[in-house]
This record gives sequence, C-alpha cells and structure tokens, in this order.
Amino acid sequence: MDILKSLSRFIENSKHVMSVSHKPGRHDFDKAAKIIILGIVLIGVLGLIIAIIVSLIITGSLALI
Repeated sequence: MDILKSLSRFIENSKHVMSVSHKPGRHDFDKAAKIIILGIVLIGVLGLIIAIIVSLIITGSLALI
C-alpha cells in the first residue's frame, strides 16, 4: 500500500517538473558552457599548482612533473 502511494506521488511530482521545465535558450546555454569551461580550467590550474608544490617538497626540484 505504501509503495503505491509513493509511486503515485513520484508520478505527480514528475509531471509537475515536466510542466514547469523548459529548453534553455542560446544565451543560457552559452553562459552555462562558459561557467563549466572556467571551472574545468580552474581545477586543472589548481591541480598543477599542487603537483608543483608536492614535487618541490619531495625532491627539491620539478622532477616528478
């Protein structure tokens, strides 16, 4: 009985989400893509900086990179 109630609630919530959602426009897509690319670049730079610091601490040079 509880499973049927949960399933019914899930279906109602899914219908509501589908009714209020919309396809993003070109401007929204471009904005999201720029933010994602910036995040990837920042994580890469941060990883490189950490790798350089660890390499300098362990070997005293940039031998591990």
